[in-house]
Amino acid sequence: MKIHDFFKNNKLLCQIKKKELLNLPFPFENPDEIPEIRSLEEERRKEFEVSLDGVMAVGIYKPKTEEEEREFINRFLSGLKKLLSKDDNWTFLRPLFYSLEYCMKCQLCSSVCPIYIASGRKEIYRPSFRAEILRRIIEKYIKRKRFFLKLGGSNFELTFSGLARLCELSYRCTLCRKCTQVCPLGVDNALIAREIRKLFSQELGIAPKELHELGTMKHLKIGSPTGITPEALRNLVEFIEEDIEERTGKKIKIPIDKEGAEILFIHNAGEFLSFPENIEAFAIIFQIAHVDWTLSSELMGYDAVNYGLWYDDVQFMRIVVKQVEIAKRLKVKKIVLGECGHAHKALLGVADRVLSKELNIPRESSLILIEKILSEGKIRLDPRKNGFPVTLHDPCGIVRGTGIVEVQRRILRRICPNFREMNPCGVENYCCGGGSGFAVIKTANFPDWRSLVAGRMKLKQIIEAFHDVISPDINKYVCAPCSNCKAQIRDLFSFYNVWEKCKIFYGGLAELVVNAMVDLKRPFIEWEWR
Repeated sequence: MKIHDFFKNNKLLCQIKKKELLNLPFPFENPDEIPEIRSLEEERRKEFEVSLDGVMAVGIYKPKTEEEEREFINRFLSGLKKLLSKDDNWTFLRPLFYSLEYCMKCQLCSSVCPIYIASGRKEIYRPSFRAEILRRIIEKYIKRKRFFLKLGGSNFELTFSGLARLCELSYRCTLCRKCTQVCPLGVDNALIAREIRKLFSQELGIAPKELHELGTMKHLKIGSPTGITPEALRNLVEFIEEDIEERTGKKIKIPIDKEGAEILFIHNAGEFLSFPENIEAFAIIFQIAHVDWTLSSELMGYDAVNYGLWYDDVQFMRIVVKQVEIAKRLKVKKIVLGECGHAHKALLGVADRVLSKELNIPRESSLILIEKILSEGKIRLDPRKNGFPVTLHDPCGIVRGTGIVEVQRRILRRICPNFREMNPCGVENYCCGGGSGFAVIKTANFPDWRSLVAGRMKLKQIIEAFHDVISPDINKYVCAPCSNCKAQIRDLFSFYNVWEKCKIFYGGLAELVVNAMVDLKRPFIEWEWR
């Protein structure tokens, strides 16, 4: 596909057909048994620019006049100049600059991109494709290089439809950074996609509703994108304490707003509603191991989510600063993050660009804390209680985002005698398909694309990891220590009917630890719950 084609006001650039997609193993090899991506309604196609691939994640209204279109283009170019300015792009200017300047177009990145491969190698999904579009725009409209013009690299004109496609295309990348890992020069095409998102958000006010309006803004106003208020948190904690006692016979107390505790535990608040067993497991582990911990009931103090990581520096900064200020007020010694991949990357990695001087505070992964507890013998374990086949999904935000790779494996080898790896695994893992906010985007037909294309490689990996026990008569467990990943796997399994066909369960790491505890007489993992 030529760059000038991308900016023409023509018909659909790319169409996803399920028979062209990456083949799946038994029992999902028949594409006729799998749904198609639903077509958008005529009203949506008239109202929004959806000519990229017929899928809508963002939803950008078409301009009604030529003046509106010119204003859109001018605001984009204004934002692009800021993106390349050291005074305006205080987070990622240097890596963005090198990624734009040094790409050799060798396409090694394409060879490992799960979306490009799963799509049947559609040109627009190449990691380098959106980067090259941005690079050409910069050369023509910002740098205005003469040799570039003479070589014919300028045979396109910016149009509303082309820029709207570019925005949508930035949301066809999960920002997993697997492409960066294989690049011989470290070119980060995922970062370029993220910076495109940032440009549209910070300059034009355009972002998926689920990430900005229902995500970040709800987080800032209510305390959590889930809608859990501080008052609701206390009620949920009481419910969880009662549920733990009913399931295990143990009285577990979850401390809230305890000043001077060793750790402030911040989890993805979605666990309270969608996966409460994970929160329960941590509460059990902490009490039995005599961990001095607390939750916070202050706004944003109990939810590790930071959607700004995916699309907007300003929103990212507001949340991370607030989370640290709360920890400081509670006088805790450190923050420990629950099983949430993007929270790990946000607060353990990227936040270092914001947290300096008095805002700095020790931060740690709960995975590291659990291994420490087990290595010190604070919990008695019987691995035979986890005798079922177990495989591990590596959340991108944890393994590539923070470099935590072997800790979770050492834990699983200790408590799961039938643990087996996916292929590839660790830092070479494939994204679940729900990364960078995809798992929460429910707009129009985007969930269909997410299951059919973005998560296809992960489904293939899971099925292949259990190829010798794929029978629905054998219970199997995918350990996914990330709330977003679990939500994506849940939707994947529902889309492909995996539970009924294969009896594969999904859950976190903490649940497996509790399930192996000698002191618990009843199994903690309830197989039929799914």
